[in-house]
Amino acid sequence: MFSFTKHLAQHNCHLLFTQTQAMPSKPLQKLSQHPVWALVAAFGTYFCMYGFRKPYTAATYTDVAYWGIDYKFLLIISQTLGYMLAKWIGIKVVAEIKPSQRIKVLIGLILFAELTLLLFGFVPRPWNIVCLLLNGLPLGVVFGLVLGFLEGRRHSEALIAGLCASFIVADGASKSIGNLLLHWGVPESWMPFAAGIFFMVPMAIFVAMLNVVPAPSTADVTSRSERTPMSSQARKAFFIKYAPGISGITIVYLFVTILRSIRADFAPELWRDLGFKQTPEIFTQSELLVSLGVVIISGFAVLIKNHYKAFRFALMTCVFGFAILLVAINSVGHGMGNFAFMVLVGLGVYIPYVAIHTTIFERLIAITKERANIGFLMYVVDAVGYTGYILLMLLRYLAPPDSSILSLFLRICVYIGISGGLLVLFCNWYFKMKLKENESGVTQLSTR
Repeated sequence: MFSFTKHLAQHNCHLLFTQTQAMPSKPLQKLSQHPVWALVAAFGTYFCMYGFRKPYTAATYTDVAYWGIDYKFLLIISQTLGYMLAKWIGIKVVAEIKPSQRIKVLIGLILFAELTLLLFGFVPRPWNIVCLLLNGLPLGVVFGLVLGFLEGRRHSEALIAGLCASFIVADGASKSIGNLLLHWGVPESWMPFAAGIFFMVPMAIFVAMLNVVPAPSTADVTSRSERTPMSSQARKAFFIKYAPGISGITIVYLFVTILRSIRADFAPELWRDLGFKQTPEIFTQSELLVSLGVVIISGFAVLIKNHYKAFRFALMTCVFGFAILLVAINSVGHGMGNFAFMVLVGLGVYIPYVAIHTTIFERLIAITKERANIGFLMYVVDAVGYTGYILLMLLRYLAPPDSSILSLFLRICVYIGISGGLLVLFCNWYFKMKLKENESGVTQLSTR
């Protein structure tokens, strides 16, 4: 059985290399210029990445503990720590990488991630915890590489919304695959590696598609400004110039990252505490509804041609998301069904989360015409977000043992719903004043 799995893994790795290096034919090259091609390529690539990251969370590892700490808690902390470190490293790597280097780096990161899952099966517990830390390191950089193919285009909001929909759906789908493999009798330690093998072939196909996505056109650059690699000096200057506003958005992103991560990593426990029997389908069903709602709301921004109006629209959708979150918390236990509750909470969390990904930074760069890229800004907020989640997980472990994940989650939702909404309103006011100041400065220079 193992020799067959090893042979399949070698075949899939070879396919990943050969498919992505193939030169496109002329008809294929013409087809790849359509925005839908880029959307499918990015969606599929990041969707498959989750097959190397999240399936292990479908296992509950019941009654397994080491050093007095739950084994699953150790696994989540370990992988998230690796993912967090990748975000801090990615601030430099993603901001500075040249477009021609993205595909080769992406392939190497995916293969390394699958190797760590192979080691996870071989290395005995609890030492295989380290393998998930190593797994998080390469996977944490993938998003920025894929994002680089989509930013700076007239359809960027729609493309990035599709990319964000991938990780909403993939989070549930990867758990469903993991749960299914467990039902088929695959041991918990080998299930993550088996899931990675399952996703290897579609990953090769989608990365090959991503490889032929053309650079932004002249019209794209005129509309949205050119997106260039950023040196350390350029990153520092951009951040200092807009520090209060970027800091506010970063804290908002920290809040929703915490909620999103708890909801994702402890999905089996949350559904169980809500009275649902754990099934592979329930994870995917709820996330499909969430992704549909988020894509529809975020997609409206692409219809707004004026960059400043689109920017403010995105900020207001963040406020709307936090309002949905508070309504859901207030309604649970007062007539609202538990499934509807989880879907509404997902909407409340993902609306601001996706708005930052799709529109806020994209339109900010377009408004200011700064020589910058979204990858830098996204990895700043991601690094802070995952650092905060790590600290929260440690505090969770220090909480009273009789407190459930669900009760902690509900309390955090209330605090974040209120403070997050207020922070977004502050950011709206700050950028209104700052952009007027910039405009005034440009007007004074032009009249001299």
